[in-house]
Amino acid sequence: MTQNLPAVRGTLTAHRPLADLTWLRVGGPADWLFQPADEADLCDFLAALDPAIPVFPMGVGSNLIVRDGGLRGVVIRLGRGFNTITCDGTVTAGAASLDAHVARKAAEAGLDLTFLRTIPGSIGGAVRMNAGCYGSYVADHLISARCVARSGEIVELPAADLHLAYRQSQLPEGCVIVSATFRADPGDPATLEARMTDQIAKRDASQPTKDRSAGSTFRNPIGHSSTGRADDSQELKAWKVIDDAGMRGFTLGGAQMSPMHSNFLINTGGASAADLEDLGEEVRKRVFQQSGITLEWEIMRVGQRNA
Repeated sequence: MTQNLPAVRGTLTAHRPLADLTWLRVGGPADWLFQPADEADLCDFLAALDPAIPVFPMGVGSNLIVRDGGLRGVVIRLGRGFNTITCDGTVTAGAASLDAHVARKAAEAGLDLTFLRTIPGSIGGAVRMNAGCYGSYVADHLISARCVARSGEIVELPAADLHLAYRQSQLPEGCVIVSATFRADPGDPATLEARMTDQIAKRDASQPTKDRSAGSTFRNPIGHSSTGRADDSQELKAWKVIDDAGMRGFTLGGAQMSPMHSNFLINTGGASAADLEDLGEEVRKRVFQQSGITLEWEIMRVGQRNA
């Protein structure tokens, strides 16, 4: 399967199962999984790859359901060559850097990106999804994103060009984020560390962090501006409308809406991707029947269902 693909210095694997690369531990294989050695390897590969072959950049799979039939085309997953973090007044982080690690390294340097500490996943995904927590969003801090275009060219995209909105961005098709640069307010390292410790304690007390989940399943339905900032005075919580529809703790196969936090979809063991997605769709149906509200997925769902 790989003979017609460009030569690489990294790792190119045919028919690679993806379940073990996602937090929910479900999903079929990718036609190919490419793990580039470095930025030049990624550029050369994309420049030589048949434009008809689709590519899907994948982070650490923290906010993702890969369907049971797997993904056609090439899945690109960045690794050690893309996890450098530098702090010199601004913070530049490789796309494979974990959000939590970026928050900690910035705090050590006296820079406040503490909102990233409890966000699961990596920086590439955080930029793509305009991740946010505690009233701060990537949109509030992002200066620019360095990307490799589908053509293999390196492009530096200012934050404005990404059109960041609530849990979304407008990246060019096939574009792979390789790093991002953030502005950050100065702060006392000890104070920032204490704040993050408090955030972790609050998260662990209210969310099923020990279960197989993918973070929040649905977007909060109202109260958000086009900049991606939430207006807490108007915000309606997804968990509340799910509760009102009687779906807290509801199960389908091996999938369950968490009894601890009803906007968390969890794999209780042995769930298929279809179980998880079908349960989510049942929640959406019940919520609409109960309240007239149409919940929108926050978890990205990709690939093909089994026939």
